Amino acid sequence: QLRIVQSGGGTVQPGGSLRLSCAASGSSLDDYAIGWFRRAPGKDAVGVGCIASSNDSANYADSVKGRFTISRDNAKNTVYLQMNNLKAEDTDVYVCAARYGSDRCQTWWHWERWAQGTQVTVSS
Repeated sequence: QLRIVQSGGGTVQPGGSLRLSCAASGSSLDDYAIGWFRRAPGKDAVGVGCIASSNDSANYADSVKGRFTISRDNAKNTVYLQMNNLKAEDTDVYVCAARYGSDRCQTWWHWERWAQGTQVTVSS
């Protein structure tokens, strides 16, 4: 069974950067699309972006285009969310999710496995 474990997050000043990691065990991540979401407690999940299982094509929400990048490192069985030029409004809980056998991705699709989420806080 696929297990995904998330790490990263923390507190940065506006304009700073963070990198979140979504590491897999039990299966190879190159068989899965990986999505990133904002999911604050008590609020609806909001898609940030996703990367396809095989061709590494990615989609991003308009609010993060040009600032956030999703990448895959198959040797480490890990997908990363690089977050640059962070803004105060980016503050939220971020969580990764996996969908098997997807050679393309859309954040609004159903996602099968969810990590625990990590807090990202952007504050001066």
